[in-house]
Amino acid sequence: MFEAVSSPYLVPFDGTFRVADAPTRPPRKHRSRRANKARLAECRKALYDLQRILYAHDRRAVLLVFQAMDAAGKDSTIRHVLSGVNPAGCRVYSFKKPSAEELEHDFLWRTTCRLPERGLIGVFNRSYYEEVLVVRVHPELLDHQMVPRPSDLGLLWQERFESIRDHERHLARNGVVILKFWLNVSKDEQRRRFLDRLEQPHKNWKYEPNDVRERQFWDQYMAAYEDALRATSRPWAPWYAIPADDKPFMRACVADLIVRSLQTLDLQYPRLDPEVARTLDAMRRHLREEGPEAPPA
Repeated sequence: MFEAVSSPYLVPFDGTFRVADAPTRPPRKHRSRRANKARLAECRKALYDLQRILYAHDRRAVLLVFQAMDAAGKDSTIRHVLSGVNPAGCRVYSFKKPSAEELEHDFLWRTTCRLPERGLIGVFNRSYYEEVLVVRVHPELLDHQMVPRPSDLGLLWQERFESIRDHERHLARNGVVILKFWLNVSKDEQRRRFLDRLEQPHKNWKYEPNDVRERQFWDQYMAAYEDALRATSRPWAPWYAIPADDKPFMRACVADLIVRSLQTLDLQYPRLDPEVARTLDAMRRHLREEGPEAPPA
C-alpha cells in the first residue's frame, strides 16, 4: 500500500496538527519566483513521463484532492501543475452545490461516481470534505440532506470522519494513490486577492458575492479544517498543508509532491508475453523485408 512521502508540510498522523502552526508563506530561501518556476517546469516534465507509464502500467489510479478557502489558488494550481499531462489520462471534477439527485444519496456518492479508473489521474477540486467543512460551518445545510441527525452534531462529524477514513483506506487497498492538498492561504492574502478581482475588470467574472460574506466565518472554517485534517491524514491518504500566499512556490511544492509520490510506486511499462514478443518480431521482419513502395511516376 502506498505511503506518504516526507515533507515539512505533511500533516502528522497522530492528531497533533494545529492550523495556528501551519505557515501560509514559504521560508525566505524558497521565495525566488524564478527558481520556483524552474522547479515547476522540471516537475511537469517528470510528471509527463510518469503519467504515460501509469497509463500503460494500468495497475494504479491517482486521486488528487484540493481543498482551500476561496481565492487560495486551487484552479490555477491544477492548471499549472497538470498542463503537460496527456488529457486522455487525466480527469478533473469540480464539486459545487449538490444537485437534487445527489442529495438523495449518502454524502460520498457523488464523488465516488467520479473516482479515476486504473491508469488515470483524477483531480477533485473540492470533494467529499465539503461535508465536514462547509456543512459544519453551516449546519442548516443538513436540512436539505434528509439524513438522520443525532442531537449532538459533534457525533455526526465524528461519524463522517470515520466514513471518510474507511472510504480512503478501501481505495488505497485497491490501488488508488490518494494525495490531499490543503492550500493554506492567510486571511490578509485572501483579502488582497478579492480586491484584485474587484479592481481589475478582466477578473470581475471571478467575483462571487458570497465569497466576501464567508470571511466572517473564517475562525469557524479554520477550526473545521483543523479537525478534518487531524482526523483524516493517514500514511495511505496523507494531507499536505501547503503555504498558499506565494503561488509560484505553492505550485512547485504540489508538483514536487506528486512526482515524488509517483516515483515510489515502481511503475513500469508492461512486459510482453514471450509468444506476443515473437509475433511482434515476425511482424517487424516482414515489414522490413517488404521495403518502401516505389514513388508514383
